[in-house]
Amino acid sequence: MNVKVTVDRIEGKYAVLLIRPEEEENVDWPIEFLPDDVEEGDILDIEINRDLEEKESAEERVEGLIEKLKNKK
Repeated sequence: MNVKVTVDRIEGKYAVLLIRPEEEENVDWPIEFLPDDVEEGDILDIEINRDLEEKESAEERVEGLIEKLKNKK
């Protein structure tokens, strides 16, 4: 899924992004995850994907931690 946003303004360590095309909803986004030369008025194309492998890995880590806690009792 791709989402287009407009950089409305930069406030400290965050950029306020307006979700296009209506630009009625906004998202505060850490500027460290944006291009170095980003500036107000830029239009960005953000790609969002599910990472099922990372999700499975995280679930396995959590299950392992739960088992360790159960075995401590």
